[in-house]
Amino acid sequence: MIRTLTALLACVALPALGQESSAARTLAATCTACHGPEGKSASPDVVSLAGLARERIASQMQAFRNGTRPSTVMQQIAKGYSDQQIDLIADYFSRRPR
Repeated sequence: MIRTLTALLACVALPALGQESSAARTLAATCTACHGPEGKSASPDVVSLAGLARERIASQMQAFRNGTRPSTVMQQIAKGYSDQQIDLIADYFSRRPR
């Protein structure tokens, strides 16, 4: 039941007609400490997420979460996100200008 409710809420939060949801902005805000404002990293050691393909961001987040892509911190961070939340984050950053 909780999974169904979470999936339903994620679907409601998906951007409609190109408008971003506040849920997507809120989730993406947690990434900005490392990946920079609007996903534009100032560090050469941290990937800029702005403008990357949604599928690439989502697949990398899932790989971190599943432990198939090693990292120092991202594996722990990604474990806290559902597939729907990862999709919201990926969609948000894919729409940011590079």
